[in-house]
Amino acid sequence: MSKITGSDGCVLCPRGCQADRKNGLGFCQMPDQPVIARAALHMWEEPCLSGKNGSGAVFFSGCTLRCVFCQNYHISTEKKGWQVSVERLAEIFLDLQAQGAWNINLVTPTHFVPQILEALDIAKDQGLNLPVVYNTSGYETVETLKMLEGYVDIYLPDFKYVDESLSARYSKAPDYFKRAKDALAEMVRQVPEAVFDGERMVKGVIVRHLLLPGCLLDSRRVVRYLYETWKDQIYISLMNQYTPLPTLDSRYPELGRKVRKKSYDKLIRFALDLGVTNAFIQEGETATESFIPDFDGAGIFRAGNP
Repeated sequence: MSKITGSDGCVLCPRGCQADRKNGLGFCQMPDQPVIARAALHMWEEPCLSGKNGSGAVFFSGCTLRCVFCQNYHISTEKKGWQVSVERLAEIFLDLQAQGAWNINLVTPTHFVPQILEALDIAKDQGLNLPVVYNTSGYETVETLKMLEGYVDIYLPDFKYVDESLSARYSKAPDYFKRAKDALAEMVRQVPEAVFDGERMVKGVIVRHLLLPGCLLDSRRVVRYLYETWKDQIYISLMNQYTPLPTLDSRYPELGRKVRKKSYDKLIRFALDLGVTNAFIQEGETATESFIPDFDGAGIFRAGNP
């Protein structure tokens, strides 16, 4: 447990809650052993990550944010998932490789980084050779990211906000922008250029931004910051898939609708006018619950046991 603790407990994420997760739960609402809700081929990532075979997505339960609009609330706040050993996690990585996954995609992994690194070491000793994707909210500490150097090939962070009033209201994280920009700088330091094998990305940084209803101004600020800071060194993925779910608290009525096509088109035009060329955009109807995976334990169990 020493790898994930300060003198008083867990400090893996910016919350620095110092919980003794061996004997209880942290801010993430998770113990110190991995809890996952699904491990399967996933077709809904950017094309260079999913390809024709799918990304080997491992969805970890719990989260270091408290986004009121979370699409994966079943695992982030309702804590749905099954605890597995480090050894079983390594087997899961190898199972995904055997299924033809383009990569190992670690989804919301921050609070399990030390255990993930142990599992990767075991799996690599047994033949794992896929690129590793670190799929994160962007709310990270530089210290934790440094632990990942040499393990992660592709960083896939969100960059949700610049405005601290929005990040405080919607994610309970007024320090989000500072944490996210410092985290992104460390990610780019570790993986400074994109590398492709045909259509498949094997190294690089893709930064996702989800447009929220009524937040076009802040989205423009996000895109401007990303492009003016990193230019074509990173890819920017602009998403319109925000889906208002029945679980949305009535205190946030402004989030109770989908993003207007006109607003998303304006954001794309803004990015193009800035000079953004390394970008992914979404077309058609993506704001639907059908894009949210079933967190049904797929890929977790072997012979009935984790």
